[in-house]
Amino acid sequence: MADPKGFLKHGREVAGRRPVEERVQDWNEVYPGSAGRALLPIITEQAGRCMDCGIPFCHQGCPLGNIIPEWNDLVWRDDWEGAIERLHATNNFPEFTGRLCPAPCETACVLGINQDPVTIKNVEVSIIDKAWETGNVRPQPPEWLSGRTVAVVGSGPAGLAAAQQLTRAGHTVAVYERADKIGGLLRYGIPEFKMEKQHLDRRLDQMRREGTVFRAGVDVGGDLTGQSLRERYDAVVLAMGATEPRDLPITGRELGGIHQAMEFLPQANRVALGEEVEGQLTAEGKHVVIIGGGDTGADCLGTSTRQGAASITQLEIMPEPPQLRPSGQPWPTYPMIFRVSSAHEEAGERVYSVSTQEFLGDEDGNVRALRLVDVKFEDGKLVELEGTEREIPAELVLFAMGFTGPEKAGLVEQLDVDLDGRGNVARDAAYMSSVPGVFVAGDAGRGQSLIVWAIAEGRAAAAAVDTFLTGSTTLPAPIEPTERPLVV
Repeated sequence: MADPKGFLKHGREVAGRRPVEERVQDWNEVYPGSAGRALLPIITEQAGRCMDCGIPFCHQGCPLGNIIPEWNDLVWRDDWEGAIERLHATNNFPEFTGRLCPAPCETACVLGINQDPVTIKNVEVSIIDKAWETGNVRPQPPEWLSGRTVAVVGSGPAGLAAAQQLTRAGHTVAVYERADKIGGLLRYGIPEFKMEKQHLDRRLDQMRREGTVFRAGVDVGGDLTGQSLRERYDAVVLAMGATEPRDLPITGRELGGIHQAMEFLPQANRVALGEEVEGQLTAEGKHVVIIGGGDTGADCLGTSTRQGAASITQLEIMPEPPQLRPSGQPWPTYPMIFRVSSAHEEAGERVYSVSTQEFLGDEDGNVRALRLVDVKFEDGKLVELEGTEREIPAELVLFAMGFTGPEKAGLVEQLDVDLDGRGNVARDAAYMSSVPGVFVAGDAGRGQSLIVWAIAEGRAAAAAVDTFLTGSTTLPAPIEPTERPLVV
């Protein structure tokens, strides 16, 4: 193990973010330099807090099966090359997860039973950032080609993971993306202040050097039919995500100024990257209301702050979570506790236990206010509290309430694949859909989930595709399609 007394000598410590008044003036990451560079002065001691438990439950918390105690020990010993080798053995894109994952591994850390857990996510991002800086991330082209071809539809984390694994196995892989650039929501859904796109671009460059082909600006299901795709390729991997947004069909929904988060965020990301967006949807000078208290809502909050919103209110229908792990969500489950993101540090007000009754408009047909009411749970149902109705100003309303599954029109209908009871693409134990040779990875089959689950599914689906094409595989398959996070 690392330092046998590390967890006794050192408390949990994280890197300091740039001052709020500085970082809201730009779109750069909130950490000075980069997350990994900001952590270097403290990361050796933090890695030394890992106890190398007899049964390391951090492995259970992470669907990728990251060998966390080993790379903690290697960092503590200053063996950064060994650390990145261990990290890449289970995770294709630690620069993504180290910035974007909510770290279920940390809530499963054994030290976290009675102390603050190890800063696993911070150690991870320090390893990969240092590896890029020292040239320890290199292309791994296949030694031979199989002669088999695979199409991957969607270039989010699941699609990219599947594509990289299959390319390295010797197959000729083409990744299709309907947006003008590769990356899926990593490109246009994640704000620059959470992950600068240089981290995505250099990973894509590595994949190109390995042999993966990227075809951006192609709408599979429109420009290219599902039948054409099946005729061209020996196997197809559907990794287009769960992009059907959840709506709020109440009185006034038709008013102007009410939008889905994924109408707002991609435009802001394009502008932050220097592109011009005609008629951009912006929060500048407006009273902004964000409906939804999750990560996407926080992304809308941070973006609206940088655009100069007059006020920002984030609404959540659930009660405010507790500061500490509730008794009904014991270790090692991922608890619903009060968390403060970098965006929440910067601006805005969070309001819990409220339901939106109606959108109110002005004479021009645009939203001007929301009518809210307080709610509480009674007998498992949400009940409105009389006398708590009120209005709050709103000139821009953003829905950040999650997604209901993959889009059905187009490719899914053309392929005529079966759907499960939740509207996701059904798959068997080998990630294959009801159509032979068509596989499903990520949110398209699992439903809305975390980036670590998407990458794990991409890796596991790649192993299934390799077996389908060649009869066997040496690729790792970290999870079954039916696996879910541990809950009580």
